[in-house]
Amino acid sequence: MNRMMITASNTMGELQKQLDVISNNIANIQTNGYKREQVRFSEMMYQQFNNQQVESEEVGRLTPLGVRQGSGAKISQIQTDTSIGNIVQTDRLLDFALTAENEYFKVLVPQDDQFTVQYTRDGAFYLSPTNDGENMLVTAQGYPILDENNEPIVFQGDMKEIRISDDGIIQYTNDAGAETNVALGIVLAENPQIFLQNGNNLVSLPNHLEEGDVLINLTGDNRQQIGIRQGALEGSNVDLTEEMTNMIQTQRAYQFQAKSVTLADQMLGLINGIR
Repeated sequence: MNRMMITASNTMGELQKQLDVISNNIANIQTNGYKREQVRFSEMMYQQFNNQQVESEEVGRLTPLGVRQGSGAKISQIQTDTSIGNIVQTDRLLDFALTAENEYFKVLVPQDDQFTVQYTRDGAFYLSPTNDGENMLVTAQGYPILDENNEPIVFQGDMKEIRISDDGIIQYTNDAGAETNVALGIVLAENPQIFLQNGNNLVSLPNHLEEGDVLINLTGDNRQQIGIRQGALEGSNVDLTEEMTNMIQTQRAYQFQAKSVTLADQMLGLINGIR
């Protein structure tokens, strides 16, 4: 009975983590560029009992010899679904939707008295006035958007017109009629599963990894790989129906495990009551 309770309680803890992931997906259903997360389970350590030593007595058996007693299930991986969300037309000139999978904008974020480069697929950008009378391209949280050289994108003078080419080159005209081109900083993640979730719709690399090792800076000829659309935003790829179904299934599994704990407790009570 003790093993029964341990197995159930171990699994309940992991199922609670799965519920947290599902709840987070549902909470971000309206978040631009959000990628849903999926939980993958694996079996925890089990004990092998070789109850039959003579293999000839098991002729015709299709399963491995012996009996295996497990200790529950655990989360082996929380995987990010990188599929592209719905593209929503906004007609706002500073809204940019990435239409190619695994591509990210580069963002400069203050962290621990220094600045780090982080990444986002949320292309809802804004203009923030600087002390020099210029305008800096920033995220909704005010973080600077970087160009292909990791420099903040700053527009000189008042902007009269802005457009973007298919390869992510911002072309703008100021009030004096001068035209300027700026290459939007975009990277391609070869393995987006390594990203760490940082909040504010931002992701970053683990400390032990360098950008050049796992990300491709889309510069030069590589910019032809960029897929971008002005006047639109990428929505979340969360499917509410699927998430609600997963939540119900997880809650049912949690209830089954809780019932196992209750039954084990009742059985222990009966044993203790024997005179």
